[in-house]
Amino acid sequence: MLKSSTMKIDVLTLFPEMFKGPFDQSIIQRAQEKKLVKIQIHNLRKWTEDKRKTVDGRPFGGGVGMVLMIEPIYKALKELKNKKTKVILLDPRGQVFNQKTANKWACFDHLIFICGHYEGVDERVKENLIDETVSIGDYVLTGGELPAMIIIDTVLRQIPGVLGKKEAAQKESFSENLGQNLLEYPQYTRPSDFKGWKVPEVLLSGNHQEIKKWQAKKSAEITEKVKSSKEEK
Repeated sequence: MLKSSTMKIDVLTLFPEMFKGPFDQSIIQRAQEKKLVKIQIHNLRKWTEDKRKTVDGRPFGGGVGMVLMIEPIYKALKELKNKKTKVILLDPRGQVFNQKTANKWACFDHLIFICGHYEGVDERVKENLIDETVSIGDYVLTGGELPAMIIIDTVLRQIPGVLGKKEAAQKESFSENLGQNLLEYPQYTRPSDFKGWKVPEVLLSGNHQEIKKWQAKKSAEITEKVKSSKEEK
């Protein structure tokens, strides 16, 4: 994947303070310092006009909880997006996010994430304003902020230069280079013998061909074990 320009990511949320820690540390922080990505967190209340900065309302037809209104979201997108923008809504009803999707989104120049909250967003947002709706699993969270952090972290790892070494992302679990839907093989480091718990001899042998065979075998075994465990549940 070739990418020469800085990726831009905008996040629309009611709780911008939640993003300070995760995006100001480690790999994501360094990616921003290298200008590989520019992340901007926006408070959705910025696009309201009443004194109370209202962003939600009671659902028509009745129901428990509040629903995010379409108007502030529409105004925000009108200001932020361009012809190359991909707009993504975080919502439990969306397609489950995976590594393949992360690889695809890493090729875009501009992503906008809308963090749903309360009882969700006005359905007209989904029908008219966004490109994709995604979730991170078959369960319900308080809002879309945590899923947005997870997805952004996963996407940024696919951008050349973010992890430093070119091979780093290529050998991770679920990567195309490791194998379709395979999990990563076990990793060990010094000391080679700790309290009698030893590193497999093949990894100390220096025989790279045999090491690759061992890694491929272990990757397949772990993947099958996890798959079987999920099927049993």
